[in-house]
Amino acid sequence: MNTPFVVAIDGPTASGKGTLASKIAARLGFDYMDTGALYRGVAKTALDQGLDTTNEDEAIQAAQSMCQNYDLSLQDDPRIRTEAVSKCASEVAAIPQVRALLLALQKDFAKRNVAGVVIEGRDIGTVICPDAPVKLFIDASAEIRAERRYKQLKDKGLEADYDAILEQLHIRDGRDSGRKTAPTRAAEDAIILDTSTMSADEVLQKSLQIITDHYTS
Repeated sequence: MNTPFVVAIDGPTASGKGTLASKIAARLGFDYMDTGALYRGVAKTALDQGLDTTNEDEAIQAAQSMCQNYDLSLQDDPRIRTEAVSKCASEVAAIPQVRALLLALQKDFAKRNVAGVVIEGRDIGTVICPDAPVKLFIDASAEIRAERRYKQLKDKGLEADYDAILEQLHIRDGRDSGRKTAPTRAAEDAIILDTSTMSADEVLQKSLQIITDHYTS
């Protein structure tokens, strides 16, 4: 099996890493995985089954159920993008046993027999693909990220409250960066891009240049 060229993209909630990763994959013809969708899938499964995502045993039960029925098309399901699912996803992501169950899915994706893969999440460069030739950490201020999430929800015709979104972002940032297992942080060799004052196209072009420099070296 050939080893794919891996682009690892990490960053906090609503930093724009998902949009960036999908565009990079499309531009380069690489396969794409949104690992956050895995945790959202667990959260949605828990909500659908009436399970408590703050209860470790019930969260693990939801993860096991999701893994048994997992399909990559999950990341395109709009039902996993609601605020309720987002909140619960952050809760299940803090449970080590849940992360262990989803780890195999992510590592298998990074080893598939293709030219390249783009994987985005919270711990790709530090845990899932520590040897990735390109590691990007996409960041932005909480206020900018809240604005982006607010606009995203409104554009989809969904109810949104900026202050509530900002408050939840601060909570999730604290939970994600403070958890003992695989906290959200930039890998030591990651290139950090603060997108607070950058357009989506500027971030894409900058990222593509970084990848091209490594891919052709």
